[in-house]
Amino acid sequence: MHPSLAPHLHSECLKIIEQLHRCHEEHPVSKFLGKCNDIKRALNVCLKEEDLRKRRKNLEEARRKRKKLQEFCSDE
Repeated sequence: MHPSLAPHLHSECLKIIEQLHRCHEEHPVSKFLGKCNDIKRALNVCLKEEDLRKRRKNLEEARRKRKKLQEFCSDE
């Protein structure tokens, strides 16, 4: 299961999300038989990479804020 595929939540995987939606619309029955699986796998890889980038960015931001707070507290 993947997270919500709302366009405003994903900036880098939009083309793949659109391809998956298009595949599901064009193949309403065969999508259950694996017609769109290759696109789904590509989407999973893209979403995982996007998540890792967001985590790294958040970790760096947290470290920066923690350092700033420690410097502020040590000055007192």
